[in-house]
Parts: sequence; structure tokens; C-alpha cells
Amino acid sequence: MPFPKIIKLVLRSAVSKPATRLYPARQRENILNTRGAIQNRIDQCIFCGICAQKCPADALKVSRPDKQWSIDRFRCVVCGACVWACPKKCLDMMPDYTSPATQKSVDHYNRKPDPE
Repeated sequence: MPFPKIIKLVLRSAVSKPATRLYPARQRENILNTRGAIQNRIDQCIFCGICAQKCPADALKVSRPDKQWSIDRFRCVVCGACVWACPKKCLDMMPDYTSPATQKSVDHYNRKPDPE
């Protein structure tokens, strides 16, 4: 690269905005339809198990008698098949990603027994 072109590039870069963003201070907004963490509104769930059947990674477990729904976040491939298959639409795909983890954990959601 000839010397005059380098000088021109340096001067242009010196007066323009930086190409990068100050990450911790200014985070990027998620784009539309970003697939992030799966959230369950357990009070609306009927524990039918369709979401667990549609999950290609077998990350969901549903127990109808115990009224328990669990997700293994390490197995989930965030495809959204469970969200589309849910008949009650109690599953949502949140735009935020799950936080990094160093140990395997399974999230359990239990519904409180109905008062009789």
C-alpha cells in the first residue's frame, strides 16, 4: 500500500466514529424474532406433554400427576418447536439469552395445588 493511501486512511479513521461499540456500557438491542431462553407461565400450563414430544433434543420433561415441568438448558437447542406446539400458548421465547453456566442444571417449575 503506497504511503499516501495510508495517510489518507489514518486521517479518515481519526475523524470518524469508532467502528466498535463500548460493550458493557452500551449493549446491542436484540433483533426481531431473536431466539433466547424459554419461559413457562406455569399457572396456564395444562401439562399435556405436547411440548416434550415435539422437542428434538429431549430437553423437556412433563409430569402430569406431579404438575411439574422441567427444562434442561444444556440440552435445549433453542429451536422453538415447543413454543409453536403448545396448545395453551403458555411457553414464550424470551429475547434474552440464558446466562453462562459452568455446571449442569435443570430448571423445575411446579404448580401449586389447587385449593379445594
